[in-house]
Amino acid sequence: MSLRDGPFGDIKVPLTWSAGAALVIAAIIAGALLMSHQREMTRPAAYEAARHAVDSVAAPVGGVLSAPVHWVGGAADWMRGYFFAASENRKLKAELVQAQAWHDQLAAAQVENERLRAVLGIQTNPPLPHVAAETISDSRGPFANTRLADVGSDKGVTEGNPVLSEHGLVGRIVGVSDHVSRILLLTDAESHTPVLLERTNARAILSGDGGSTPKLDYLRTSQAVREGDRVLTSGDGGVFPRGLPVGSVVRGVDGGWRVALDSDAAPIDYVQVLLFTDFAQIANEQALAPKDLPTAMTEEPSPSIVGPTGGAVQPGATHAATPPKPAPPRHAPPRPAPHPRANP
Repeated sequence: MSLRDGPFGDIKVPLTWSAGAALVIAAIIAGALLMSHQREMTRPAAYEAARHAVDSVAAPVGGVLSAPVHWVGGAADWMRGYFFAASENRKLKAELVQAQAWHDQLAAAQVENERLRAVLGIQTNPPLPHVAAETISDSRGPFANTRLADVGSDKGVTEGNPVLSEHGLVGRIVGVSDHVSRILLLTDAESHTPVLLERTNARAILSGDGGSTPKLDYLRTSQAVREGDRVLTSGDGGVFPRGLPVGSVVRGVDGGWRVALDSDAAPIDYVQVLLFTDFAQIANEQALAPKDLPTAMTEEPSPSIVGPTGGAVQPGATHAATPPKPAPPRHAPPRPAPHPRANP
């Protein structure tokens, strides 16, 4: 069996024709090039016509011959773009993760900034000096709730100073060192705070027991207590200024009245320490001093010295050494005459 009878026999004719066509085209191109070298011997119009004919014939051939090169170049560009896109995708994913971390840090910093602004914006009436602080937990048992603040006597903090968060009263200072102080929270078992109910002006003592809602003890009121009544510091005893926000009245599981603290609305991380010791620093002592009173009522009497005659003598006075005057003679009352004895 010959190759002509095989399955590839029909392919030889097209290949032969293609080879012949290529030879003819190559001959035409060669003739055109040969004619182009003789441009001095040819008129300009004929030269341009011949060049146009050569370009028309060579363009399809050049396109056919350059097509595989373009295909290979396009495939290489596609592969290069694919691998570049994969690398770029990995790079963009890493940048996205980093951007998400930056976004979380920015959100945390924004929340911290807002809380610090709220803490620093706390105002009291009348205004009191204060100092901002950051705290950490310092729990020493199931019933002891204290925190440590990063301010101490170097900032003017003393024992008894009230401590507030951006929402309300937190507790008071119970220990102070040079740079650190201890805060006794309202929930501590040793905490007892005089408070009042804003609606009825009823007085009570807020006592901590280690739980999240301290109880109202020694409640003094003639009106019924309602759930939701606002609780403020009363100022009784001079422990705290009057009117600091504490919380709201709630009913406890034991049936008694308790207080849901306002300070539980956010973590107690940033606080403000009021440099309050007693009401004397609020009052203007000079304005309260008595005015337009007689000198004898405002001046203290000077001590007196008893003189030799028994009279009061002011200090600094001199006395002559004269003998005391003799006292006037005292006349004895006349004796009664004796009764004559009767003669026997």
